[in-house]
Amino acid sequence: MSEKKWSTALILSILLGGLGVDRFYLGYTLLGILKLITGGGLGLWWLIDIILILMDKTTDAEGKPLAK
Repeated sequence: MSEKKWSTALILSILLGGLGVDRFYLGYTLLGILKLITGGGLGLWWLIDIILILMDKTTDAEGKPLAK
């Protein structure tokens, strides 16, 4: 189980996902930078990340599931 919390990842993704903050939080630095540069993939990547977190399909950078 990851030390990263599911609820924190969801809140960061909703509020600051377009800036890649959720990816930085989960340990995906390169993806965070790409998401920041593209503005959350013009909103599409931002929306997909929210859906994946809600469906509990997101892991941290080490592949561990997020803590509830």
